[in-house]
Amino acid sequence: MDPNIFREYDIRGTYPDTINENVAYTIGRSYGSYLKEKLNQDTCVVSYDNRMSSPALSAYLIKGITDSGLNVYNYGLTTTPMHYYARYIHNLFGIMITASHNPKDDNGFKFSFDNLANARGDMIKEFRDYTFAGNFTSGNGTVSSGNITEKYIEFLRYGVELGRNKRKVVIDVGNGTTSIIARKIFEKINVDFEILFEESDGNFPNHHPDPNVEENMEALKKEVLRVKADLGIAFDGDGDRIGIVNELGQVVPADHFMILIIRDIINKVKNKTFLYDVKCTKALQDEITRLGGTGICYRTGASFTQAKIKEDDLPFGGEYSGHIYFRDKIADVASGIYAGLRLIELLSKTSDSLSKMLSNIPKYYSTPEIKFPSDDNIKFDVIKNIKDYCESQKWSLNTIDGVRVNFNNGWALVRASNTGPTITMRCEAVNENDLQNLQTIFTNLINTYNKAS
Repeated sequence: MDPNIFREYDIRGTYPDTINENVAYTIGRSYGSYLKEKLNQDTCVVSYDNRMSSPALSAYLIKGITDSGLNVYNYGLTTTPMHYYARYIHNLFGIMITASHNPKDDNGFKFSFDNLANARGDMIKEFRDYTFAGNFTSGNGTVSSGNITEKYIEFLRYGVELGRNKRKVVIDVGNGTTSIIARKIFEKINVDFEILFEESDGNFPNHHPDPNVEENMEALKKEVLRVKADLGIAFDGDGDRIGIVNELGQVVPADHFMILIIRDIINKVKNKTFLYDVKCTKALQDEITRLGGTGICYRTGASFTQAKIKEDDLPFGGEYSGHIYFRDKIADVASGIYAGLRLIELLSKTSDSLSKMLSNIPKYYSTPEIKFPSDDNIKFDVIKNIKDYCESQKWSLNTIDGVRVNFNNGWALVRASNTGPTITMRCEAVNENDLQNLQTIFTNLINTYNKAS
């Protein structure tokens, strides 16, 4: 087994090279043994997304778990948020087979050892070492199958109260796993909707299901304009992230969406502290401060952000990538669809367009996430070298996740991806010239150290 598949948030690799049936069996055997030995558990939850390799991996994973003596609730094909909901109602830990927004030939395992979030950081390192030690328990666990679709739909509906203004929405499920649930949910609410690329197809034939990349949103933008919709929403491959398009066919960044939510809920919640990740715009912190709240700029990574929000009992938080966490009405299951419902709820209570609702957000100029290929074995050294250089310049740094360098006229973030062999950069500034200068400085730093490391 390739140790590099054990990453910061999950286990992830390419099928069948580094993730295959044998690996799935071993992970299952290890996971079941770990839950029995370390956490005194006797049952876990298993689900999988709609990638082509997922059913076979699930079968071998479950065989490994039951051979360890642990019992399994097998919920089969679900979105990741549906899997979280199954864990929530059973009060159990579990494994979701998915590679989220990664390319179609990738797959992997999101797994939990507590009720805060998926395993993360040192938890995964410890589990990796436990797995490679190979001292597994044996037994004959049982498998129970279940279906939570109707319960899940009612759970999400319970957290939304629509107003009188019926809106027209285009939904792009990108042939991903939300294709199995989206229509059933949106048929239950007062909205005029259509769905793009609704066939469940793990080959993702129309576009890659990653709404954080604008080229994947082109079909949605065109359809919103064609049918004169009020809103377009898209989801990633396993359904835990959202992408948004306004009525003008423009992509709305997730951090701007977060501003709308915080404006709506800040006077309805006791704890007025909100979390956002290091990729988010300064406009978000500006607005939290203006509203009298407190912002926490935290590290990127769904497992870390979700755990921090629960640990600190925060009502709301999210990431630039489109992971959004609501805890003000119902238990958080990190659902992209629920985030979409909450945006529809806002629109249903006003006659304003989405672009008008966003028009008074402080204006900054920013790049998208720019990705630089970098070998997994050197990418963290590249970031360390950039950090050392920035410190030598006496620049103001936030190093909770990579290096975010703060200047009077903007900021630049450079970090190693925890899900692939890349370094990502994002810059923001008060004007276009300053933005270009920041982008040039940090592009040159990345290219210099990426080559030298």
